[in-house]
Amino acid sequence: MTVQPKPLPGKRTNDPEGMRKKVLDVAEDAFQSRGHHASSIGDLMAAADVSGGALHHHFPTKKALALAVIDERVAAAVEETWIAPVLAAASAREGVRAVFEAVAAELEQQGFVRGCPLNNLAHELSLADPDFRIALAGIFAGWRRAIADKVRADQQAGRDEGTDPERFAVLTVAAYSGAMSMAKAAQDASVLRDCLAGLERSAPSQGGLAARRRNRILPRPRTP
Repeated sequence: MTVQPKPLPGKRTNDPEGMRKKVLDVAEDAFQSRGHHASSIGDLMAAADVSGGALHHHFPTKKALALAVIDERVAAAVEETWIAPVLAAASAREGVRAVFEAVAAELEQQGFVRGCPLNNLAHELSLADPDFRIALAGIFAGWRRAIADKVRADQQAGRDEGTDPERFAVLTVAAYSGAMSMAKAAQDASVLRDCLAGLERSAPSQGGLAARRRNRILPRPRTP
């Protein structure tokens, strides 16, 4: 039987994908906690415990690393936190309510608010480089599209017929993004519940909808 030599202490094993993931983990955390501009390549190398050659093998520039964080981590966070729960919910409004409440509860348990990952980078990077802006705008667009599509599916099932899908989606994303910015500044997650209450009051009145339908069908009486 051949005895395999043991790796020397401190010797790194060849795991390119693991190293790439570790760099992304470190960069994602640094960009959210300190910001992209304040996170130097040297800081990221030290935190990830990788050499400059290893980092640049996967990410030739800091911009390439930031785009990977946006495409692979921020987009995935929006998918996991927002898109998947809303699409799986019984209705768009129920899904939106569940996300707001779940995020508020998680932040309260966590004890601090970093803000929305997408919102944070959008504020910092949208004017810094057109490629950043396009990548971030694409995530916002996909987020809105998923909510609007869910509203349309609800309407095909005979629910929420008085809601404009696109406007509701824009309002939802704007309300959440603004609430997260305010919660971050105040370090108080209750703002999310306040915004949710306002968003839910935007639901169309069924009585009002029925009245509008009657007005379209029945002529108004003429005054003598």
